[in-house]
Amino acid sequence: MQTGTTTAPATAPGPSAVRRRGPAAAVLIAETRLFLREPGSLFWVFAFPSVLLVILGFVPAFKEAQDDLGGRRVIDLYVPISILLAMITAGVQAMPPVLTAYRERGILRRMSATPVRPSALLAAQILLHGAACLGSALLVTVVGRTAYGVPLPGQPAGYLLALLLSAAAALCLGATICALSRTAKAATAVGSVAYLVMMFTAGVWLPVQAMPDILRRIVEITPFGAASQALEQAASGSWPGWIHLGVLALWTVVTGVAASRMFRWQ
Repeated sequence: MQTGTTTAPATAPGPSAVRRRGPAAAVLIAETRLFLREPGSLFWVFAFPSVLLVILGFVPAFKEAQDDLGGRRVIDLYVPISILLAMITAGVQAMPPVLTAYRERGILRRMSATPVRPSALLAAQILLHGAACLGSALLVTVVGRTAYGVPLPGQPAGYLLALLLSAAAALCLGATICALSRTAKAATAVGSVAYLVMMFTAGVWLPVQAMPDILRRIVEITPFGAASQALEQAASGSWPGWIHLGVLALWTVVTGVAASRMFRWQ
């Protein structure tokens, strides 16, 4: 699945735009316009997780309570899983090819000679993809609640904390992929492999809660395995396990530091 785009501005925002709005604001506005012009990327990040949830809702067995799931339905578990799917798509599939293409085409090098710093572009991309993730999470929650009666999170504060940590982990992983990839094609290839692995650990094909004990313990040390468990616990009314939150925080810090040290502007 190709979600990234190699579309990039030919130059940095013009001097007049920079003077009126400030460098960071000018870059954010320009990147927002480009981001909104990519319907394919928007669909896979924002809309597809909700579409997947609707499709899964057509399976009658998924709407029946399961004893081995603590009386919950499979469709209940797929709400947080669908939310994680949006984050994985944004972090490891959509964002890395864009940033790598900017570097590959010399956009970042040219920006370094203007008042607009390349770091402003990186921040804008992270902000836009993070906002798309949170918007998708809201849409999935609304669809689950209205279409299938999925209860709202029983522990809202814990759910929001797990949600933000999950998004941060996804975007930091994406930044690391960008830092390690020399070309947009390489970023797409690496992102595609990571995408498949992360989908499995998030429980897209088999909910983490339904995995055998040994496999579940292994998956829970991955960022999205831990995220799936944390979101499910908060959804059921419990505070997310500190171990799962700690795993998410650790992945975010490690990949964030690695990306910042290895990222090349040219």
